[in-house]
Amino acid sequence: MIELSDMIRELRSQLTTSLADGADETVRFELGPVEIEATVAVTREGDANTKVRLWVVDAGANARYAHAQTQTIKVTLAPKVMPADGSPPQTAMIAGYEVDGER
Repeated sequence: MIELSDMIRELRSQLTTSLADGADETVRFELGPVEIEATVAVTREGDANTKVRLWVVDAGANARYAHAQTQTIKVTLAPKVMPADGSPPQTAMIAGYEVDGER
């Protein structure tokens, strides 16, 4: 299992790479809302600084974590490009090669 924050961090990294790859392309695509649906296990660490964590559960691991609370969540993200000069956020434009199985 990985933490939900790690999954979103990796998604951000992949989108950043796609954005950079498309910077000089003639054909680019506007990046719309990104929807993530995942089954997560909710755990709580019981020390002085109680912390609730959301772990993304692999489909084959559901039975292993049956003792934990599992939920299906859907997160919709609206990616924006934050210019270094402090100007307002811009719509992200990406380009890249087609990957087998992508929609």
